Amino acid sequence: MQPLQIVTTRIISHLRCRLKPSATPQIKICPIMARPSSNMADFRKCFANAKHIAIISGAGVSAESGIPTFRGAGGYWRKWQAQELATPEAFARNPSRVWEFYHYRREVILTKEPNPGHIAIAECEARLHEQGRRVVVITQNIDELHRRAGTKNLLEIHGTIFKTRCTSCGSVVENYKNPICPALSGKGCEEAGCRGLVRPHVVWFGENLDPAILEEAFRELDLCDLCLVVGTSSVVYPAAMFAPQVAARGVPVAEFNTETTPATNRFRFYFQGPCGTTLPEALARHETETS
Repeated sequence: MQPLQIVTTRIISHLRCRLKPSATPQIKICPIMARPSSNMADFRKCFANAKHIAIISGAGVSAESGIPTFRGAGGYWRKWQAQELATPEAFARNPSRVWEFYHYRREVILTKEPNPGHIAIAECEARLHEQGRRVVVITQNIDELHRRAGTKNLLEIHGTIFKTRCTSCGSVVENYKNPICPALSGKGCEEAGCRGLVRPHVVWFGENLDPAILEEAFRELDLCDLCLVVGTSSVVYPAAMFAPQVAARGVPVAEFNTETTPATNRFRFYFQGPCGTTLPEALARHETETS
C-alpha cells in the first residue's frame, strides 16, 4: 500500500469538511522535526531538483488580494457570523439570506486581481511544463484567482463561488451573473423542466468533499517530490493532513505564511512574510534551468 493510499482510510472520520482535529488525536500524522529552516538557497536546491511539485494554498493567498477571510474577530457579515451562513442548514432556513451573502462575496472577488503570489505560481507552472516538470495547485479557495492568474493544473477542493448547483437535479453550471439573486424568484435551475433552487457550488461546513477531487489530490501528493504550503492555517481538515503526510514520507515541505501554524515544525522549511513577497523569489527561474 502506498503512503498516501493509507491516508484515504485514515481520514474517513474527517471527511466532513472543515472539522478541526480533536484535542487528543489517535493518529500521529508525522514526527515533529527540529525548527524548520528559512534558508532560501537550500530550498532553491530542492526546487531545482524537483520534477513534481504540489502547492497547497489557502485563504492567506487570497487575503493579500484584498478578499476577506471571514475568520476570527472580523468573521461577521452584517450581524451574522459568516461561518453560520456557510451551512446547508442556513440555506434550508433562508436561501435568500445565504445568497445575499454569496452575492456580496462574488461582487468583492470580481473587483480583485491575482497578486504576485498567484502569478509566481502560474508562471512557474508554465515554465516548468516546458521542461517536462509538473506543478499542481490544490487550493481551498473558492475565488478562482489561481485560475485567473493562469494556473492550469488546479484542484479546487472546496469548489468555486462562480458555479451553481441545482438542489433538485444536481446540475452544475458556471455562473457569473450579477446579481444572481433573481435566480431565487421564478428562474431557478435552467435544466429543461427542472426549475429547482440553485445554490453555490461550494463545500459548506458539515458537507463532504467531492471524493473524486479528493482522490485526485491524494494521487498528486503521493507523486510529488516537493510540496509548498501557501497561506493556509493548517487547521481545516482534511486539507490540514495533506502536507504533514507528505513530510512523513521524507519529501521536503516548505511553508510560506505570515505566521506559524500548528504544522510548521513538521516541515523542512518555513518562510515568513506575505506570499506575494516570498513566492516570486522561491519560484523564480533557477540557474540550472535549460529553457
